[in-house]
Amino acid sequence: MAAMAGLYRRLLSSPPAVDFASTQGKQLFLEAIQNGTMEGFYRLVSYFQTQSEPAYCGLASLSMVLNALAIDPGRKWKGPWRWFDESMLDCCEPLEKVKARGISFGKLVCLAHCAGAKVEAFHASHSSIDDFRKYVMNCSTSDECHVISSYHRAALKQTGTGHFSPIGGYHIGKDMALILDVARFKYPPHWVPLTLLWEGMNYVDEATGQSRGYMLISRPHREPGMLYTLSCKHESWNSIAKFLMDDVPLLLKSEDVKDIHDVLSVVVSSLPSNFEEFIKWIAEVRRREDGGASLSAEEKARLSVKEEVLKHVQETGLFKHVASFLSNSCSKHSPTSGFGDTLPDIAASVCCQGAEILGGKHSSSAVYCCRETCFGSKAEDDNPITMVCGTVVNGNTEQRVDVLIPSSPRKSRCNCSSASKSIRMHPASTDVLTVLLLSLPSTTWDGIKDEQLLREIDVLVSIENLPALLQEEVLHLRRQLHLLKRCQEGKVDEDLGAPLY
Repeated sequence: MAAMAGLYRRLLSSPPAVDFASTQGKQLFLEAIQNGTMEGFYRLVSYFQTQSEPAYCGLASLSMVLNALAIDPGRKWKGPWRWFDESMLDCCEPLEKVKARGISFGKLVCLAHCAGAKVEAFHASHSSIDDFRKYVMNCSTSDECHVISSYHRAALKQTGTGHFSPIGGYHIGKDMALILDVARFKYPPHWVPLTLLWEGMNYVDEATGQSRGYMLISRPHREPGMLYTLSCKHESWNSIAKFLMDDVPLLLKSEDVKDIHDVLSVVVSSLPSNFEEFIKWIAEVRRREDGGASLSAEEKARLSVKEEVLKHVQETGLFKHVASFLSNSCSKHSPTSGFGDTLPDIAASVCCQGAEILGGKHSSSAVYCCRETCFGSKAEDDNPITMVCGTVVNGNTEQRVDVLIPSSPRKSRCNCSSASKSIRMHPASTDVLTVLLLSLPSTTWDGIKDEQLLREIDVLVSIENLPALLQEEVLHLRRQLHLLKRCQEGKVDEDLGAPLY
């Protein structure tokens, strides 16, 4: 019989570490509880997970913290469940690259932002041990924020190099932090002197030339991305982020634009061919048999907020210009961003995606097709609700899928004969393009030579006077776009404190 090589765990170096499950570790735990510095522990341990790949320590730490904070990812994991998993954190850095060589501190910060968390991050070289201790103390006395540390294992006399793990608590008297090590196949949770952990965070990451550090993660006061989100699941996001952030300002500077129509024409006619993969509107999907006759209170609440955000979009001055442009230019422009999609097209696409997700086959090669779709309105507590229903077929099986729509269908504004009988579904092309233009940096328009037109544009794209819900939606997209651009340029690790918009 051939020998099988492998490693079964590592012996925890003690000192300096203290095994959480040891007699001494239990005593430290009890004393910390009595001192009130283990409040963040309970939620973290409820969602404790082991990294699924040797290089996934950053992804496992972040998904554990996001779940502990009860942040809704806004997308399905498996079956009908929305849940953060390492496989969901595919923004800012492709998973295959993370699997091969891990993830940098800055890109994990980017991921936390993109996932909808509130994040404060510090390189150890730009912070101090006193500040670090203060933040660990604050998060240990509350379950509303958590600390993820990026450190070099050598400082703790452990094997390996750079590592990420959440901090589960703090012992005031011994000045020790509890590391909930996500590499549980290697080391158990353990207490370490905070001074040594700080030393480990001061190691320089050779891949970035920056010191390691720590990040504080908490819930935003409202879930971001109620209607829209930017996606970098496809490689095309690099070129699209560059187009929006770099090329559009240059095009506006070089073109002799005279009015709003010219400005919109410059942007729309130059959109990359795969633009529809970059900005998505967020649909609520459920199986017919799971949904029952009525909407749940949670579904009603989400639809209500989506409806309100959409209403605010359509009340902006920019929306009116975009609607007029798309209506008058339908036969002249053929943007591939889904602007021409009709209800049957969108419904079939979304229902198929929903069936894949509900079937837990989102990443498989299974092929779904939507045999039929229909839509209609129903009254829920005197409020009209629109649903798109689809029969989705995969081989010999089929399932009924409902897609909950945040607004009623309406007739297309396009006068093209080929689309005269089509019906648009909200959020439609006009809404999406309006929000995208609002989300561009304010400096985008600075190159416009006509001063009167520049003033007019500044008024239309200003977010200062937008309703709070729409303003937060726009700022979330703007932060996403800025972070994606910084990732594309390889600059996320340089200045963690740089403005996000």
